Amino acid sequence: MLPKFRRTFFALMTLLLLPGCSFAADFNLVGTEVARFLKDIHYARLPFDEKLNERVFDDYIDDLDPGRFYFLQSDVDMLAKKYRSSAASLIQEGMGILMAKKIYTTYRQRVSERSELVKNLLKSEKFTFENDDTITRDRDDSPWPTTTAEAEVLWKKQIKAAFLSEQLRREDIATRAKEQGKKDPLADKESISEKITLRYKRLFESIENSDEEDIANGILSALARAHDPHTEYFSPRELKQFNVDISNKLIGIGALLRAEEDGATKIEGIVNNGPADKAGELKLGDRVVGVDSKNDGNWTDIMFLPIDKVVEKIRGEKDSEVALKVEPADGSPGETRIYVIRREPVDMKEEQAGAEVITYQGEDAPVKIGVIRIPQFYFDQADRSRNVSNHTADLIERLEKEGVSGIMIDLRGNGGGSLDEVRRMTGFFNGSSPVVQVKEYTGQIKTLSAPRFKPLYTGPLVILTDKGSASASEILAGALQDYNRAVVIGSANTFGKGTVQQPIPIARYSRLFKPTERVGAIKLTTQKYYRPSGSSVQIEGVVPDIKLPAVTDVLEVGEAHAKHALAHDLIRPSSDFKPFTSGHLFLDELKKRSVARVSSNQEYKYLNEDRDRIKQQLEENSISLNKRKRKAENEENESRRKARNKERRVRFSKIEEQDDKEIKIYRLSLEDLKAEPLPELNLKDEDERHMRRAKDDLAELDDTPEWPSGIDAGKRESLAVMRDLIELQKTAGYNGELTKP
Repeated sequence: MLPKFRRTFFALMTLLLLPGCSFAADFNLVGTEVARFLKDIHYARLPFDEKLNERVFDDYIDDLDPGRFYFLQSDVDMLAKKYRSSAASLIQEGMGILMAKKIYTTYRQRVSERSELVKNLLKSEKFTFENDDTITRDRDDSPWPTTTAEAEVLWKKQIKAAFLSEQLRREDIATRAKEQGKKDPLADKESISEKITLRYKRLFESIENSDEEDIANGILSALARAHDPHTEYFSPRELKQFNVDISNKLIGIGALLRAEEDGATKIEGIVNNGPADKAGELKLGDRVVGVDSKNDGNWTDIMFLPIDKVVEKIRGEKDSEVALKVEPADGSPGETRIYVIRREPVDMKEEQAGAEVITYQGEDAPVKIGVIRIPQFYFDQADRSRNVSNHTADLIERLEKEGVSGIMIDLRGNGGGSLDEVRRMTGFFNGSSPVVQVKEYTGQIKTLSAPRFKPLYTGPLVILTDKGSASASEILAGALQDYNRAVVIGSANTFGKGTVQQPIPIARYSRLFKPTERVGAIKLTTQKYYRPSGSSVQIEGVVPDIKLPAVTDVLEVGEAHAKHALAHDLIRPSSDFKPFTSGHLFLDELKKRSVARVSSNQEYKYLNEDRDRIKQQLEENSISLNKRKRKAENEENESRRKARNKERRVRFSKIEEQDDKEIKIYRLSLEDLKAEPLPELNLKDEDERHMRRAKDDLAELDDTPEWPSGIDAGKRESLAVMRDLIELQKTAGYNGELTKP
């Protein structure tokens, strides 16, 4: 799967497969075990030498202070003198957390100083925006400030930039609300200074209140990622969330939470028929301020607590109770209520595979296309019937029953998952054949084949990808492309993750710990994988047969931009690799037709304009602090937005009229497999079918028209390619029989 990123303010409040426990681990010993696993099992077999020591130290410092805002250069020099030449070795020797704590003490001291500086600036500074000051947009490669005075100048600019951005945002929202005849949703909100104060208060408190587990997570993650971007240390909290993500299975209260800037945790969504929904008391917009994890009277104040720690306080075992202290959205100021909710399993239905049947009315017989959406390659070891391959097989079987003429698989944003699941799924379309080759650190290469002898489906097949399609998604797309089995459509290339990881719960495989200890896990890169043709997707990804313009083409997204990524290489093709003949794909004609459509498509013209503008902004890497200039930029953006939306409303209206005449869309979720007939898709109902979400007054001011029939530009073009493919195969008399030369 894709690497973990920095914590977000959103998390599903449900968890977990593993019961909580109260035994704390010695993280210095955990570090020695992490180092041992890395030395013995990691694909690269990096020596714990000076180069690795320096890499770990540099990465840890960069993780703590990526924007170069907190440390002074003298701090970094002092810490480097002590630890840069020995960071990895100290972890290996059982002194890694001692080192990390000392580094973190300096970091926490600087954070405290910057916190006081921000408070004073927001209290006393009278910001003006007439001069030509600028700030650097991306400071990853900027130097650290050399003096406290230099740091204060840097922070003053950052606060000034935040103040100006918020001021302009509020003015723009007020103007837009007035134009639409709506109330300004920010009219009664706190002042700009108060808002920014609260924003930094939450940030600073999360840093200052970090516990030993957080510190261990930081330094051990730096050691892990120094080997490659996808080798990770999971703290006990992260291990629990990883198990949820990979299994698509939750135990909790069934609510979506957001950390508010004033410290509370807001209920953003409630899963329909989930535990909170059935209890009936918790409402959208309620704010949680306290948690009693065992409902035994021991309350925890969660104000300004990081969202992952709020998750840990709320999660628990099946059928146990959690009490929440809530400020109700419909209550009086200062009013609190206590709600007790019994934790239960919660289905993450929005993350499960699903499908649609899109029927095109033609002069002859209607053409039906099945579209399968696969968000991730999930699996549940305890209940294999819940695995994505079984779900997809059920969907294909029903699509065949519906008489579809072609199937499209949408893998956009799919970060991967289980290797075994993608092997099975490739066999649904290829039959028994090599799917992927894996290479050990020793150079030994093993071919993994699909277990299915006969394919489930042999008709026209299109795969839709983007830069977010990674790992298992790239295995599926790459194999189907190698075999000439499918037409791959998408952005310039996929993510480019060509490595295989193995999660190892440390307590299970170490004699140093009891199974009940909170130790965490190491997810190790143990193999590289290659397509049946012998090409690695590492760095380069899967290049589609038909390319669609995308903004991500100019963003630093993908393996090519990741630190310490393993190299791209080639091996021999699998000995059993025998692709199907390619004549039935008509790639040259499909490309020709697609290029003609895309080049005349106004939406792609907008996208190309946006891509060029973003590229220029990234190259300039600066933001003006002059209000007149920024306001002019905003007015230009707003004018562009209005002109585009005016044009879109006319164009989308025509498309919608055409859709009403030409297509019908039927929903095929896992709940609809036995429905007769399939229900017609209702986009308004679909938005909240699995989860009710809080009203967002700001989002409602966005008057950008929705895509007709819910079919965006990429999906619409891919469907057009599919219709061309069906037509060309029909004209050529292709009967769906897959042949090899």
